[in-house]
Amino acid sequence: MVLLTNQHFMDELTKLFQANKTKGSVWITMKRHEEKPPKEKTAAKGAAKPKPSTEHAADPEPKCLVRATNGKDIKISTVIRHEPRYARVASKDVVRFQLAFATLTKTNMDGLKKRERKGRRGNRKKVPTKHV
Repeated sequence: MVLLTNQHFMDELTKLFQANKTKGSVWITMKRHEEKPPKEKTAAKGAAKPKPSTEHAADPEPKCLVRATNGKDIKISTVIRHEPRYARVASKDVVRFQLAFATLTKTNMDGLKKRERKGRRGNRKKVPTKHV
């Protein structure tokens, strides 16, 4: 999976939608992203255990991982960050990404097919049940 910048992700997502316009699907997933602390090497038997570090315990920066794939060979992803320290700058970037993402998905949903329904409930035969 390739981790891209937000703008490059939007460009690649546009290409992915265009490539799958007539035939194929595009799957988009969004989820909360939490960075895991790096794994520490275990000490030898009998040695004192190192104290767990609290550096990575509380990461105040919320992140959102956005992934897109065609289900075959193309997989792209990006991380949307909101940094509270630079709230004015970062929040504008998040809002800009959300608006661009919403516009892109809306414009590329014109190739959707209407789902065929199997049948109504009223068309089924009622089977009598016996009460004991």
